[in-house]
Amino acid sequence: MCRFKDTNLGIKKLDFNEKRGMMAVYLTDGREVLVPVGLFPEIKQLRKSQREDYMIMDGQFFSFEAISKIFSVKDVLNCNLT
Repeated sequence: MCRFKDTNLGIKKLDFNEKRGMMAVYLTDGREVLVPVGLFPEIKQLRKSQREDYMIMDGQFFSFEAISKIFSVKDVLNCNLT
């Protein structure tokens, strides 16, 4: 798990319908983080239907059927593991 201020964080779900050009990442501690899709060029290039075809692995990583890159909660939050 990614540790951020003494809290273990994981990913529960992703949503691309929240706000145009944004990816909503729902965390296991109940928070929602909005991240510009432009920060992830591989995700930005996906069609809407391809973005909806994601998988979460071990609560820490996510990927999409259409691409081979694996992203992490650390990528989303840009935090350091301690």
